[in-house]
Amino acid sequence: MEIITLCQSCGIPLDNDAIKGTKKNGLKSEEYCKFCYDLGGFTDPNLTLAQIMETSEMQMKKLKLPDAAIQEALDILPTLSRWKGNENLF
Repeated sequence: MEIITLCQSCGIPLDNDAIKGTKKNGLKSEEYCKFCYDLGGFTDPNLTLAQIMETSEMQMKKLKLPDAAIQEALDILPTLSRWKGNENLF
């Protein structure tokens, strides 16, 4: 079974370098995607967990993913390093 690393902000798979964000020095981030992280900082530093959950749910529904898959993805979000332990970010 292949282990897939997830973006620690939005949860999308970081399965290739093209999707990975960049650090300040321009190297690829192993933790965040390009949509969440660019040049060493979050693209939306004021984003809340509630907002990312809403956006993620909307995008997955557009893709017509099964409700169970959507719920599983949403359940993962609070466990990611950007949000873990930050319940006040709802």
